[in-house]
Amino acid sequence: MDNRFATAFVIACVLSHISTIYMAASIGTDFWYEYRSPVQENSSDLNKSLWEDFINDEADEKTYNDALFRYSGTVGLWRRCITVPKNTHWYAPPERTESFDVVTKCMSFTLNEQFMEKFVDPGNHNSGIDLLRTYLWRCQFLLPFVSLGLMCFGALIGLCACICRSLYPTIATGILHLLAGLCTLGTVSCFVAGIKLLHQKLEPPENVSGEFGWSFCLACVSAPLQFMASALFIWAAHTNRKEYTLMKAYRVA
Repeated sequence: MDNRFATAFVIACVLSHISTIYMAASIGTDFWYEYRSPVQENSSDLNKSLWEDFINDEADEKTYNDALFRYSGTVGLWRRCITVPKNTHWYAPPERTESFDVVTKCMSFTLNEQFMEKFVDPGNHNSGIDLLRTYLWRCQFLLPFVSLGLMCFGALIGLCACICRSLYPTIATGILHLLAGLCTLGTVSCFVAGIKLLHQKLEPPENVSGEFGWSFCLACVSAPLQFMASALFIWAAHTNRKEYTLMKAYRVA
């Protein structure tokens, strides 16, 4: 085996494993987007209503986003979370203190919610379906799993390529990682576009700020790692083929 092939193959495998770990961690965590809002110290009927609507399985898009804005929420691909006071008294405001304990409460997006249509006016089911936001939402849910599946399948083929020292499994591994990188890039793009479109229709209050979280950053880092792994796999296959052709010509001569 040519040294260049071996070096490129090993580096590509390392990049592949790192990108897979990053992507898996990104999918499994809830910090794709984070809101920062003033801490809600005083409980009220409005707070209680928002909380009850947030944990309702039938909560619509506007309902749970209002809670995310008010309670420093975070959004992932699978769950939405808010931060609330640990000791909540709905019947009367608690005594004001300099600091108090808070706890994070999360609700999972059901499969029905993942494929539910988005409306032109969030929360108003009579406003018509917003096809663009609907497809962006569905793609940001499906594409990361496709990407992760392609990388895992590519890892199995890469193992075959390592054992057999064959050209075609290495090329196939490179192509699968290229497709995985495109899917990851599509996930990131769909998520960014979806957030921007949502905020155009449902603008956060003035005292609420938002930013993309570390889960989102992991996905952003995973994509170029997949592209680099793909390029190295394909280059290694090309190098190995060239070396094989030269060796064959030498033997014939």
